[in-house]
Amino acid sequence: MSETPSAATLVATPLIDADHPAVQAFARTHAQGRTERERAVALTYAVRDGFRYDPYRIDLSPEGMRASSVLAQGYGWCVPKAALLAAVCRAAGIPARVGFADVRNHLSTERMRQTMKTDLFIWHGYTDIWLDGAWRKATPAFNLSLCEKLGLHPLEFDGEHDSLYHELDQAGQRHMEYVRQRGSFDDMPLAQIVADFRATYSGWLSEGDGLGSHLASSDFQADVAQEVGAAQKKMNR
Repeated sequence: MSETPSAATLVATPLIDADHPAVQAFARTHAQGRTERERAVALTYAVRDGFRYDPYRIDLSPEGMRASSVLAQGYGWCVPKAALLAAVCRAAGIPARVGFADVRNHLSTERMRQTMKTDLFIWHGYTDIWLDGAWRKATPAFNLSLCEKLGLHPLEFDGEHDSLYHELDQAGQRHMEYVRQRGSFDDMPLAQIVADFRATYSGWLSEGDGLGSHLASSDFQADVAQEVGAAQKKMNR
């Protein structure tokens, strides 16, 4: 892992497909600003809020994890959304790579808690963007409307400071805890992600050779609404 950008942080890969026509078009539309920093900030918000976060519909196949697939589907979870941000940054001429950490999520849905059997989310994805001589972390996973529903602080990005999950939510309850940093990569280490997901979440992925989620037929947005409603009733008692 280089501390300064290598040529690999500007080129397309099979998963960070910065050369895909839809990725190129998205970058042209949203990379607005006079400086690279302003353009990177604009791209971050466009990816964060333009595609809803949906951890139920994970697909660990190469097609499912490809950056351009988020554009085609209109949704994604943290890893492919981070790959999309890296791809559109590269398409705009800004060096970018994908970074990963294990996080303990204290605010998942009941369905996810029952399926995963843990609150540890391994291989959480974010994007490293090279701006003004340093790598800046941007986390485009949670769209603004989801944060508003769940009472979370939205992750702002100014291109000067790292944008990482908040420890507490708006009510002061525990939200995210970073447990382990896995580092940054010029391309997505998909084989290792798949192997670790199979070992850690035996009840989450489809059986056999399946790389999809058992939760794919469930509605994440509906479960979020149910969780919020239950929390509000509890507060009003």
